[in-house]
Amino acid sequence: MSAPVIDVAAGPPTVEFGWSDAGEGCAHSYLLPAVLDELERATGGQPRTIVDVGCGNGFVTERIARLGHDVIGIDASRDGVAIARAAHPGMRFEAISVYEERFREVVGTVDCVLALEVVEHLFLPSKLFESSYRVLRTGGTMIVSTPYHGYLKNLGISLTGGWDRHWDVSHDGGHIKFFSPATLSRMALAAGFGNVRWRGTGRARWLWKSLVMTMERL
Repeated sequence: MSAPVIDVAAGPPTVEFGWSDAGEGCAHSYLLPAVLDELERATGGQPRTIVDVGCGNGFVTERIARLGHDVIGIDASRDGVAIARAAHPGMRFEAISVYEERFREVVGTVDCVLALEVVEHLFLPSKLFESSYRVLRTGGTMIVSTPYHGYLKNLGISLTGGWDRHWDVSHDGGHIKFFSPATLSRMALAAGFGNVRWRGTGRARWLWKSLVMTMERL
């Protein structure tokens, strides 16, 4: 996927991410099995109201809806939302950011918030947790994924001289912050969430590609 173009000075960003189709992304093959497993555990297989934050082209949103859930997809990326609407005309997609005050009004109250590979792109990642907490019912679930970082993986990147590639400064709108289980948990707890658990997915143990964290609104 190409980088989004963000006008930071304009307030809540209007983003063009460079989406070209409604197909599967490079991370979906290893993310979806873990996310669907966590969603099954959280919902007990019962239909729930879900918001997919950072839905992009709507691929995951549509997969979740197939399971019988009532899903709304939101994204700051207007090109992604346009593609999602065209590909899935019977579903609801909105171009909106978690930074915006109207987020709660647009989303309403939901049972579950998904935010896959989103938090690392945000200048103010705490807003993702704060906005999600406000729209979740008590006892509701939030499932977040982000590229995994831990001691062994960081050491491996260092030993192979991979940090310049990993922190590619030419990728405008790319990853801004990196998270370990400890730092992501701390942000979730600060927003009021509890019962936080995590798992790695993709690649070998402790060298995982992504971290999937599930938490409950207390």
